[in-house]
Amino acid sequence: MKANGTYFVNDEKKPLRYGEINIIDPPRRKLRGEPLKRGKEAVPVFCGFCGTDFELMKMGSRNELGAKFPEGEKRLINGHEGVVWYPEENRFAIVLIRGGDSFDPTRYTEDESYFEYGCDGADGLFCDKNYFNPDMLLRLPEKYDGITKLPLSLAKRLVFCDPYACAVFQHERMTDIGSAQNFRVVAAREKCGEEKARKIAEEETFARTCIFGLGTTGLFIGDQIRRNRPNAKLLFVARSGEDSEKAVFVKENLKADYLCSAGLGTKETAEKILKRLGGTATVFVGTSASEAESKIAFDEGVLGCNGIYNSFSLGPKVSFDTMPFGFKNHVILASINFTEAHMKTAISILCESRFDELVRLIDKDEFISDPMGAYVNKIYCKGAPLKTAVIWNEDYIDREK
Repeated sequence: MKANGTYFVNDEKKPLRYGEINIIDPPRRKLRGEPLKRGKEAVPVFCGFCGTDFELMKMGSRNELGAKFPEGEKRLINGHEGVVWYPEENRFAIVLIRGGDSFDPTRYTEDESYFEYGCDGADGLFCDKNYFNPDMLLRLPEKYDGITKLPLSLAKRLVFCDPYACAVFQHERMTDIGSAQNFRVVAAREKCGEEKARKIAEEETFARTCIFGLGTTGLFIGDQIRRNRPNAKLLFVARSGEDSEKAVFVKENLKADYLCSAGLGTKETAEKILKRLGGTATVFVGTSASEAESKIAFDEGVLGCNGIYNSFSLGPKVSFDTMPFGFKNHVILASINFTEAHMKTAISILCESRFDELVRLIDKDEFISDPMGAYVNKIYCKGAPLKTAVIWNEDYIDREK
């Protein structure tokens, strides 16, 4: 099957291109133990741009994409956020991005393998049509059954399914680890049994949470904490101004505090964080892709004893002095991705959210005429919106809703 789309190649000058591509359909499995299945044809309707796409483009310019290509191919169709139309069942669907020969695709082991549509070993959404494992074409809530045009406001919300599912997983992981890390201390303090101590430890894990960075991952991790932990003190730290759209959104909708760190050194930033939190952080979530994260948490002492450092950034190195690290009983958490259950939870939450307010559109013709220029000069430039998306197929979108 032939289709037009954008795709990555290894090329120093032009690693991202638009044109006709031969679409392949190798059999894939959703999980270990499940059958290999050929894909079903689906039509991408609405696609979002992710920082991962930008990183893959830069990898292509450095000739580092070979391991990411589908087997036997020398290109990768990008895109892993968005909504598709599934003609065989006359419905819209969210593609479950991650699957493979593994029991849990969030944490595969050495003898397991995985693939990710649009990211690693499997072609993604930025094309006119593609094949996807039918078990990975997830349904929208029942009230949307039968619609043949997707309301634009709903499409904008659903473009966040991938990062929001990651946030659901992050909250789950921090809850698990926080309970295991501190329930014995709580039991000694409260003179209670394990069951009660674990519940108290879970809640106290998020008592003073610092989220460093205000991209989609930071925003959604904060949203998950607020939804599940209404009493948590939540502080976002980022370079955006106090009156920026993102900062205003988290203050109003997440009932969070916000600290603008622009122009501040690590020591001054740390001092302001401690003052705003009213003490050391019980959880420090790094999402800014800056090495300042670990310096502020560890070197400047923002992360408190028995606290969790959740490293969600891709790129910066995390460093710490082993002496205070050991005696303060810190835990470093690092895990990305999600399961089908996390994605379904994300779909349900996003459909009723206000996150469409943070999405801005780029015209498709503008994007495909110069995809690399669009990434550099509009989608990921200074002052770019939190999320940029494109209507890939107008026939399936209702712009009036």
